[in-house]
Amino acid sequence: MRIVDNSGVTGKLWDIFCRVIDNYGDIGVGWRLSAGLGARGERVRFWVDDPSALVWMAPEGAPNVEIRHWTAPIETQGLAPGDILLETFGCEIGPEFIAACEGWTGARGQKGLWINLEYLSAEGYAERNHGLPSPVMTGPGAGLCKYFFYPGFTAGTGGLLREPDLAERQARFNRVGWLQHKGIAWQGERLVSLFCYEPPALADLLDQLATGPQATRLLVTAGRASAAVSACILDKNRLQPSWNKRQQLSISYLPPLTQYDYDHLLWACELNFVRGEDSLVRALWANQPFVWQIYPQHDDAHHRKLEAFLDMLGAPPSLRAFHRVWNGVNSRTGSKASQATQLPALALDSWQQVVASVGHQLRQQDDLVTQIMRFALKNL
Repeated sequence: MRIVDNSGVTGKLWDIFCRVIDNYGDIGVGWRLSAGLGARGERVRFWVDDPSALVWMAPEGAPNVEIRHWTAPIETQGLAPGDILLETFGCEIGPEFIAACEGWTGARGQKGLWINLEYLSAEGYAERNHGLPSPVMTGPGAGLCKYFFYPGFTAGTGGLLREPDLAERQARFNRVGWLQHKGIAWQGERLVSLFCYEPPALADLLDQLATGPQATRLLVTAGRASAAVSACILDKNRLQPSWNKRQQLSISYLPPLTQYDYDHLLWACELNFVRGEDSLVRALWANQPFVWQIYPQHDDAHHRKLEAFLDMLGAPPSLRAFHRVWNGVNSRTGSKASQATQLPALALDSWQQVVASVGHQLRQQDDLVTQIMRFALKNL
């Protein structure tokens, strides 16, 4: 457990729960939300079943945020009552904690608040369902009410995570200095970041960068992306040893990055490949062209989610086509792309215009932390 001093803080006390599934998106969003609330004077207990990623993701912690290991059952003895209970992405908080919350609120004669923070989507249901109450009919929380809070891209949703000082930090960013500090021997070549799962078109991307007219350095994030690229290159070297004979493509494998340093990576590159939810939002704020690999779902529901996002973005045909091939989808019907389908050519100038326009519009909306604090104040 890591505790940051909360002395002198008089904000509300939030219990935020997060379950790490198989990637870092859930904990990334949960931590950004917790840190954002703490920075505005709220107090947070961040409960996470596997906090190990925070060692490299947020090594310095955050003011007013206490990290607690979420074990089963949760020991509630001696805990001070919280004001707001927030579960991220329907993570199903243990019944013993729900019972304790109900007891705390009843003993104080006050109304608590229970929020479920949902996944990000540009689909219409996010706006329709945002803020709706759902009475709890059974279990230890019977009689309580859970509210659904939907992040989103429109004024009718809960907005996106964005720190108040983000633009100022970005304006101060020293690209050359940061690359040198990370040991990247940059010689002016185009920089492309890669944060991905195992995209169907990864080999095609490497070929395109290796045969293109412009020298490129690919900055590959730690974990699945590095493993996928390493395996792909081994296979290429075995089957076609001369695939990068002009040395147009160079590759740098990065160590795990803090959330701040991941922002820096996005700001440093002319093109960013991102995955999941948290890095998608950071790519929007980076104001650089990007390609999103959406988290795959077994029923292919992510195909509709991808198309809704591309519609929101107003993506030109080249960007739509690139996204579909990168995600293994070749049309609006959601059918899977054949292995022969190749990535379209990069069109960074037109993609940049789209990102700049959408980013400007989204910055006019209140950020998620502002909105969820307002929502809590209204409903407590």
